[in-house]
Amino acid sequence: MISAGLTHSVWRGASEYKDVLAGAKYLAGLPNVDAHRIGLWGGSYGGFLTALGLARNSDIFAAGVDYHGVHDWSAFLPEWEEGATGAPDYTDAVKLAWESSPNSSIEKWKSPVLLIQGDDDRNVPESQTVDLVQRLREHNVAVEQIFIPDEIHDFLLWKTVVTCYKATAEFFEAHLGGGR
Repeated sequence: MISAGLTHSVWRGASEYKDVLAGAKYLAGLPNVDAHRIGLWGGSYGGFLTALGLARNSDIFAAGVDYHGVHDWSAFLPEWEEGATGAPDYTDAVKLAWESSPNSSIEKWKSPVLLIQGDDDRNVPESQTVDLVQRLREHNVAVEQIFIPDEIHDFLLWKTVVTCYKATAEFFEAHLGGGR
């Protein structure tokens, strides 16, 4: 069995998203937080959780910035699980991996997003972001994108980090406002 003895996290159910959602609900209940201006951002696995938050709960997350996140776990399954394609529960595993992915909830996604990815990322293929951009456009979701030439998953150049963080701040300022 592909998922025998494993938790319900990552492609097996994304149960860790419950923590992200609980954190947002906690913040929304604080008197000094505007519940309509909660944003979400992260890189790699944090990018995945950002996309999942926007896809599943645009009612809670008003905007997000996703740095090289995974958007379709089912695309990775054959790579990560040796002998997966021949396993008797492979079809069920692919279905679960898809359901654990942001792409599976795209029809609920309403919040604007900035997607950032290096074009030489060997951890999360650029195709994950390209595919998400197309899906978001088909559902009329406001999407901005930055593809960085010759950059890898962890960003090698300091100027890339500065550029991306500046773009993140500007995106949130534009979509969530400053409101001090």
